[in-house]
Formats: sequence, C-alpha cells, structure tokens
Amino acid sequence: MPTGRVGGRVRLQDVADLAGVSMKTVSNVVRGYEHISPAMRDKVQAAISELGYRPNLTARRLATGKTGMIALAIPELDQLYFAEIARLIGEEAGRQGYRILVEQTLNDVEAERAVIRDREEGLVDGVIFQPARIDTLEIARLRPETPLVLLGEAARPLTTDHVMIDNTAAARDGVEVLVRSGRRRIAFLGSVRGDLTESTRLRLLGYQEALLAAGIPLDPALVLQTGGFSVEDGVAAVVAAVAGGVEFDAILCRDDQFAMAAIRGLARAGREVPRDVAVLGWDDTAIARHSTPAVSSVSPDKESLARTALRLLVDRMDGYDGVGRHEIVPHVVVERATT
Repeated sequence: MPTGRVGGRVRLQDVADLAGVSMKTVSNVVRGYEHISPAMRDKVQAAISELGYRPNLTARRLATGKTGMIALAIPELDQLYFAEIARLIGEEAGRQGYRILVEQTLNDVEAERAVIRDREEGLVDGVIFQPARIDTLEIARLRPETPLVLLGEAARPLTTDHVMIDNTAAARDGVEVLVRSGRRRIAFLGSVRGDLTESTRLRLLGYQEALLAAGIPLDPALVLQTGGFSVEDGVAAVVAAVAGGVEFDAILCRDDQFAMAAIRGLARAGREVPRDVAVLGWDDTAIARHSTPAVSSVSPDKESLARTALRLLVDRMDGYDGVGRHEIVPHVVVERATT
C-alpha cells in the first residue's frame, strides 16, 4: 500500500505509485483523455478502485480550470419527458467522464435568468438548459460566460448551440397517420388559455398544415382550450367539447399527459377509444408505453437528443468558439392501441 497520504485522503500520487505510472497518466485517465491505451487505462482504473480514490474537484479546478461537472436546468422534474431527458443526459455525461447537477426552474423567468447569467459560473464546466420563459433576445443579451447548449423551442439565439425536434413536421406526421386511418374530424388538445408556448404553437401549426394538405377544412372548435396543463384540465376540455356538440373522431394531443386526459374524458362522455375516437399523444414517455390501453405517441429520439447536446457542449468546453449550431434530431410516430 502506498505511503505518505495526508489525513487518510488518497492522493493522485498514491494511485500513480500503485499503478507504476506517472501522475500525468493518472490525471489523463481521470479526465477521460482518449489517447490512453486500453491496457494502461485498465491498470490505472484498477489502482483507483483498490484505493478508493476520488478526485478533488477544487484541486482539479485549480489545476485544469475544469470541475468535471455539468449543469442540467429543466422546467419541471416531475414531468415524465423531462425526467427521461435528465436520465439520458446523465447517462451520456457519465460515459464521457462528467457528472451532472440537475435543477428545475419551475417555469420561473427569474430562475431562468439566473441559470443564464451567473448561477452556474465557477461551479460547472457547461450548462444544458431548456428554457420556457426567457426569450431569444434576452439570452443573446446576457451572453453567458459558461458554455451553453439549449434544448426545446422557446429560445434560439443564432450565437448559441441548440438541439430540438422539428415540431411542425412531427405534428404533420401525426395528423397524416390519423388521416390515413380514415379520421376526418381531428381535434387538437390543447391550447392552454393565456399560455401558448412555442412548442404548442409549432405543433398547432403542423396540425393545421396537415389538415389543409389533406383537403380537410380548419374548424376552430376542434382546437380544444384548456385552463391549464394538468390531466384534470384536459379531461374538462374533452368533456366540455363533447357536451357542447363538437364532433370529432381523433385527437392529436400536445403531450402524453393530455393523451391520458383525453382517454379519461372520452370514457366519461361514453366514447370508446379507438373505435369512436383515436388518441395520439406526444413525447412517447413511460406513461404512454405502459398504460392500458397503450397510447400511440409522437416519439422524439430522446437518446439522440442527449448525445447531440453533450457533443455540442463538450465541443464548447474544449474551446470551440464558432457560431451557434442548430441541430434537429429525428422523430417517429409510434402506433399502439389508441389508434
């Protein structure tokens, strides 16, 4: 066992002594430097495991200017889509030798400004951030010093890297699936009163474009208004539409939560899914995959989104200083029992 430890803490030198390599080699392995032979990496990792070595983040920061930490800022942790994105980004970060700090902004504009402006500076090497309230111009004006990659549709500064799916095209694809199955009165759930997010706007646009392309006239009554984003709000909107005499044989929902609301609301109204009304959700989360009936859903490639976001962020952290890169990840429409 190496000697000379300070206060029981295992030092980088201890690992180097046990592995029979230089401190520089141990440091390269810890930092995930790729130009290390597999045999050498295994040798150092075995010494790290045997000694229980844990990198000192403060020392690493002083020596390299990096902490090995990445922040992930998302609106709500209890939304399944964001929970799944957080898990996938955390897994991808771990594979690349980084750890993540996850925080939720709860759709609060001041919390979002803090993420951009100063909250993470000095604590992490980079930030992946899905804004909901702060806009494109404000992000550009704040000019964050910490490398930043944005997710979603709310803000897309030309100077900042950005990853998203094509929401308009995805909505068109969803409506086309419903039209091909013979549906002609297709509703959209929903437009939340007083809070039309950019993602909802783009999905509503694709919905309308697909209807027009199929020769189906637009009917404003089929865009169902809700009082909020909860399941109860969605259920109320569907029940009210049926009670008000609005006829429809399919619903494209802005997310899987609203799809569950649609199924519940249709059951209350005595309508059977999919015989009377087909239901198509969005995000392809666990609630869609494992519910009864299993819910058809527009499925963004969340794994690709996580990989792309990490790739762009690592480029920035490694010194890339070019113009913002805007990348679209794929999507598919997954059909299950509700269509």
